[in-house]
Amino acid sequence: MNLSLENIINQKLVAVFKALELDEKFAFVKVSDRPDLSDFQCNGALALAKSERKNPREIATRIVSELEKDGDFANISIDGPGFINLSLKDSLIAANMDRISEDERFGVSCINAPKTVVMDFGGPNVAKALHVGHLRSAVIGESIRRIEKFVGNKVISDVHFGDWGTPMGMILAEVILQDGSLEKIETYNIADISSFYKKANARCKEDETAKENARVITAELQNGNAEYRKAWQHLRKVSVDAVKENYDALEAHFDLWLGESDAHETCAEIVKIAEQKGVSEVDDGAIIVRLEETNKPKPPVILVKSDGGFAYQVTDIATIKMRADDLKADEIIYVVDKRQSLHFEQVFEVADKLGLAPDAKFKHVGFGTVNGADGKPFKTRDGGVMNLEDLINMSKDKVRESMPAPDEQYDTNYIENLVSEIAIGAIKFQDLKNNTASGYVFELDDFAKFEGKTGPYIQYAIARINSIVRKASENGINSGTITISNREERDLALKLAQLNAVIMRAHAEKEPSILSDYAYTLAQTFSTFYNASSIMNAEDTILAASRLKLAKLVRDILRLLLYLLGIKSPEVMLKK
Repeated sequence: MNLSLENIINQKLVAVFKALELDEKFAFVKVSDRPDLSDFQCNGALALAKSERKNPREIATRIVSELEKDGDFANISIDGPGFINLSLKDSLIAANMDRISEDERFGVSCINAPKTVVMDFGGPNVAKALHVGHLRSAVIGESIRRIEKFVGNKVISDVHFGDWGTPMGMILAEVILQDGSLEKIETYNIADISSFYKKANARCKEDETAKENARVITAELQNGNAEYRKAWQHLRKVSVDAVKENYDALEAHFDLWLGESDAHETCAEIVKIAEQKGVSEVDDGAIIVRLEETNKPKPPVILVKSDGGFAYQVTDIATIKMRADDLKADEIIYVVDKRQSLHFEQVFEVADKLGLAPDAKFKHVGFGTVNGADGKPFKTRDGGVMNLEDLINMSKDKVRESMPAPDEQYDTNYIENLVSEIAIGAIKFQDLKNNTASGYVFELDDFAKFEGKTGPYIQYAIARINSIVRKASENGINSGTITISNREERDLALKLAQLNAVIMRAHAEKEPSILSDYAYTLAQTFSTFYNASSIMNAEDTILAASRLKLAKLVRDILRLLLYLLGIKSPEVMLKK
């Protein structure tokens, strides 16, 4: 149930618009751009001016005349050409806070028509360690997954493993070259397999014969060669197990661990459908689908290469068919580097041409790169690609510097767990505080600070309220009915009242940074409130009980926000 103040006011406006026979679709408010003048504003009169053929200020005056009969408004005024400013009585705000605090969803509604949403993020490749480039896909994807689920959608997440292309043939060819056969391949771990891949990659760049051999082995693997398939299954298993460790550390959850290989059979179906619908053609030995070029050139999509193998784009097209047929997807969201935007434009257009998922929506959430201080993609000191595991360990080392020594109350295990929660939270928040489409600079020296717009700052705010709650309990103070007695309490309550709108906007825009911004400003607003509104030394027990309840509500909502961002909320925060 939507318990937000906006919804309460909107319902009042709908009744007024209905009584005045005005179009109700304009009967809504937004948080005021001028909080010094009002709490909310309605711009409906301006939108109605054309259809009503009247001056917007005249329409606003009629609306205000009806609203003034409502005892919940402290002040109503008309500004400029017809903006309606609305300020609420403290009693309504306080009562709203009480209702929100008693609701398990804190007044946040679910969407009216839940969907089955399939999310494609992660995208690791066999035999390659996860690197910093995989960070954003996992972190952004997991946050969007949690948001989608929270608003009521059924979410199915798929890692979409890269396990079926030429790299498979390259690894197998390299193992055969070095060992003489594939007999020993099942004894190799992820480090061994990665080493084979690096050597194979370098060899194929310099030796056309090696490159052709890898291509032939790949084709035979895909066509069912039993020896290659058995070796490939080991490569895949070892790689998946290694990748899971990194994703577990980031708490990125996947319902499905499918890969490109799972779409192989369906690729043949795609080729047949394209031929039947008359949208494919043979060009220089390859089977392609030409795309409409409107504002910019758009290369054709290759379904089958001239050597008879499936091109990599057809795998994504086949996967769309599988997700529509098997998972009944209403929406498919891809959280992938924005440099792949053309690829997804092509894939989506071909899927539409073939009618593979006519009722489903496709969405590519493209993200920018994680950069170093030089503004270029983040690398190690020797210029190599930064492994994700190394980045996590570096972050933990940085957080560990600020931790106190273990003692009787907080032992080594406790502190190490806290280090992990703070470090992972700091990594995620630094990523998610940025607009998804923008790249950002990874600042190792600043990201784990306990002040500023960081993950630890929000975690510390929660831990601070936990401490306040414990002290209040020790002093016999219990939560009670919320009342508004000063400006700081009012500002905090109005900030809390924005939760529903913030989450729904983050859901609509697929933009977790909206939540991180709100979490940060809420924590700041609480700090201002607490400095001006003592709980332990309040004027009376009623006021103390009210402020304690507000503090608990802030804590619980901050916990929810961090959860939706994929970040833990430690009970206690320690530092030297």
